[in-house]
Amino acid sequence: MSVLHLSFYSAFTACSLGLAFHRTHLISALLCLEGMMLSMYVALAMWPIQTQTPSSSLLPMLMLTFSACEAGTGLALLVASTRTHGSDHLHNFNLLRC
Repeated sequence: MSVLHLSFYSAFTACSLGLAFHRTHLISALLCLEGMMLSMYVALAMWPIQTQTPSSSLLPMLMLTFSACEAGTGLALLVASTRTHGSDHLHNFNLLRC
């Protein structure tokens, strides 16, 4: 395993562990999701270079587009939940109540 692969895997693992263990605020969960998407984007962008393929792939740009949409939706949910509940603590949200 090369150092490049190890850095991608460790970044993705660190962000997923952060998402699993530090779920107190919605903004920290969104930042962990963005870190996971960024590490996947860099890995997909470096994949043609690692496999020595002459053509570039459209998949990293598509993933970057979905990541931007996810970030916009997450920030909209953060603003809406902060306005209705008063904070972004995840334990304040009750999914069973409308």
